[in-house]
Amino acid sequence: MKNIEPDILNKVNALRKALHRHNYLYYVLDDPEASDAEYDRMMRELTVLEEAWPELYDPDSPTSRVGSPPLSGFETIAHSIPMLSLANAFADSEIIDFDRRVRKILKTEDEILYTVEPKLDGLAVELVYEKGKLIVASTRGDGINGEVITANVRTIRSVPLLLQDTGKRNVPLRLEVRGEVFIGHEEFKSLNEEQLNQKLSPFANPRNAAAGSLRQLDSSMTAKRPLEIFFYGAGEFTGLELKSHWETLQELQSLGLRINPLIRPKVKIKEAVDYFRVLEEKRNLLPYDIDGMVIKVDDLYLQEKMGKTSRSPRWAIAYKFKAMQETTLVLDIDVQVGRTGALTPVAHLQPVNVGGALVRRATLHNEDEIERKDIRIGDTVLVQRAGDVIPEVVKVIESKRTGLEKIFHMPSNCPVCGSAVIRAEGEAATRCINATCPAQLKERIKHFSSKGAFDIDGLGDKLAEQLVDKGLLASYADIFNLNAVRIEGLERMGAISAEKLVRAIEKSKNIKFNCFLYALGIRHVGEHVAKILAREFKSLDNLLDATKEQIEAVEGVGSVIAESVVNFFNHDTNREVVSRILDSNVLILFQAGEREKTLEKKVFVLTGTLENLTRNQVKEMIEAAGGKVSGSVSRNTDYLVAGNSPGSKLRIAKDLGVEIIDQATLLKICNRKKT
Repeated sequence: MKNIEPDILNKVNALRKALHRHNYLYYVLDDPEASDAEYDRMMRELTVLEEAWPELYDPDSPTSRVGSPPLSGFETIAHSIPMLSLANAFADSEIIDFDRRVRKILKTEDEILYTVEPKLDGLAVELVYEKGKLIVASTRGDGINGEVITANVRTIRSVPLLLQDTGKRNVPLRLEVRGEVFIGHEEFKSLNEEQLNQKLSPFANPRNAAAGSLRQLDSSMTAKRPLEIFFYGAGEFTGLELKSHWETLQELQSLGLRINPLIRPKVKIKEAVDYFRVLEEKRNLLPYDIDGMVIKVDDLYLQEKMGKTSRSPRWAIAYKFKAMQETTLVLDIDVQVGRTGALTPVAHLQPVNVGGALVRRATLHNEDEIERKDIRIGDTVLVQRAGDVIPEVVKVIESKRTGLEKIFHMPSNCPVCGSAVIRAEGEAATRCINATCPAQLKERIKHFSSKGAFDIDGLGDKLAEQLVDKGLLASYADIFNLNAVRIEGLERMGAISAEKLVRAIEKSKNIKFNCFLYALGIRHVGEHVAKILAREFKSLDNLLDATKEQIEAVEGVGSVIAESVVNFFNHDTNREVVSRILDSNVLILFQAGEREKTLEKKVFVLTGTLENLTRNQVKEMIEAAGGKVSGSVSRNTDYLVAGNSPGSKLRIAKDLGVEIIDQATLLKICNRKKT
């Protein structure tokens, strides 16, 4: 840049600084100082200068929000702290019970202070800033891993590319923030009008529009969508001393990250319930969709002390609004068969628009549910989208009955294979007991080849169904016997596509242990539980030999999961299928044998920043030595590794008498030879 005149360089820097500030004032504080015309003039002036002097290119310039070249697909990234879902409540009594549980866990009779905030109906994302600069953004995904959507998020005007330096304290070295991306009502209306003008299908609702916009492979398309964001919390952070959730939100706002103005801090549980009524009344007056209110224990120390389950934090709950409802007719009821053999009755409805989505079918769950609600073919029913998402029948409008309605009976035989069905004592589900049932097989194969399992690119739902229907697959183990000649005659499968699929199958044969376990489709074993089991048992042989009591003793695994795992591997047919998979040259990538480890299942918790090592590198080093890294401090924690600027975990560790070590000590105990 030595040939650029100082006046030009100074002008560009001044314009960038001013525009970043005006974005902050407009989108975060809702207190603009510049008129739209003045802002546009500054933006045009900066654009002209940057075009005249391409050497001045800066990806963080306010002009760099129009998008990047299209991607071929999204990469995935692990969240440092899982983005867990929230437990739901639908009545005041459930909120009072939540408060009672909180005080019981914390062993206190004192009133707990909560921060309450509107639950936006959008798409959760995580943004990571390092030294104040946005480096990566990702979707929530499955809570453990998300899709990288950095280029798309950069196009959102209310997302700062650079954090504001307030002068109060240094910008944090690293900050992971979580927010909800959404589209407002007026903007959604305009977007759909534009869709119709271009002879494109309109979006069903703002949430779908926001989700579809964020997952565009071409970020220049995302840039045309009216996306907004509110930030609601932080994941990992370094360089900040924060004691409460409300303090965290205020800090985020001071850094230029927009928070919702309807958040109420430090309220007692009765005040939280009262505020729920206020939000419920405001719901239809707001310029964006909310579907409830989130209640969070405000004190970060207490949050850490309470911890979490495998699915949700114990210190937060979502109080959901009553779902939007409509009435319609039940035209018919049929039964679908899932991969576990469960028969699920499904109502076929006269199409009706519920909360912006056209609903044609609704699950009836099981036989007991149909009998309890007395749902008949021909009934007029009240339909809602549970959680504003999943369609369900709420109740029958009996006054509309004509006498022509037909009572539905669950079939005594599987509607797909004709085999007998059973209903085990204590279970609500009726199941097909035929292990070779094509319906189950199709669903199992779809699951087996899905992302997070064997991840076989090209083996989608339609192809899986064809392969079963044509008799080419009688088990998911048969996938590895497929060759191009056998499959190229199928619909939409020419020679090139067939060869591509065979290569994808071959590529899938090297698979991590946790992905292998998830692929087997064991009841109650999702991706998260599969990771816990893989980390704990280290090898397939260890898990095959494990008792129900040994599995149940693992943190995050309960008796139901343990029994399901043991029952699966005790079944001769399942063991035979596993053997056939391994005989097909499938290589399970296990961790090193436990006997070679030096830390013998010691539990570590990390806090603060370590020198010259990322958190993932530290985690891999501990696990390579046989240890386990947990996200929260408990009495089961063996070591707290404290780096620079440790957080509230340090206080908890001291309270519990956990041994606290520094980086140098960690390196010594990880690298020492076992005696």
